[in-house]
Amino acid sequence: MGQLILLAGKGGTGKTTISALLIRLLKEKKSGSILAIDADPNSNLAETLGLQVKETIGSILNDIQAHPEHIPTGMPKERFIEYQVQTAIQEEDGFDLLTMGRPEGPGCYCYVNNVLRNIMSKLVNDYDYVIIDNEAGLEHLSRKITRSAEALVVVAQATAVSLKAAERIRCIAKELDLKTKKNFLIINRADKDIGQEKIKSLGLDYAGFVPEDEEVVKMSFEGSSLLKLNNKATSLDALRKIGDKIWN
Repeated sequence: MGQLILLAGKGGTGKTTISALLIRLLKEKKSGSILAIDADPNSNLAETLGLQVKETIGSILNDIQAHPEHIPTGMPKERFIEYQVQTAIQEEDGFDLLTMGRPEGPGCYCYVNNVLRNIMSKLVNDYDYVIIDNEAGLEHLSRKITRSAEALVVVAQATAVSLKAAERIRCIAKELDLKTKKNFLIINRADKDIGQEKIKSLGLDYAGFVPEDEEVVKMSFEGSSLLKLNNKATSLDALRKIGDKIWN
């Protein structure tokens, strides 16, 4: 079974940026196959990686709901959904990408929870690393699409409000009975190490901090791919040490 790494964080913390940079570092390590899953309804991971989303699970479900006649005669609906999701996986240089998206039709996901759960189980087995960029509310995980993971990584900033949000995310994971071997907190855009003492009550281990990186800010503003970020960038240097804690 591959390593499933879940990232979550309140909006504005730079969670998707951290997700993209961790994908880049795994890609550089060449230690196995990688699947990146964008499970945030805002669906910004592809843009951060310099890619265009071709199809999402949400759009697949919308099409099936609107046009059930598209399901081939004799093929079970569940099998057709699974096939369509597999075709929605984009094969890129060094990793694959799957974007969950959000269906427009009410109750779409309720019907396909079991299908998605089965697909996720297969995907985790098909890849050495699966990184899921979640929203703060862990919406997709709340449907128990994933029951266990190697690590939960919460991204926050060095403010009381952001740390409180990180604590809430950890509580949500507990309420969902999400089984994780490791639970980390990354402090993003920090100018110094805040240390383990300040977060000991959050139920998260302090993985480290990532300093504000002007090059990342500039590339994000321009819409450039973070896969092209200078290899010696301060953010990458910090994340190399953090990454070793997450997947080793």
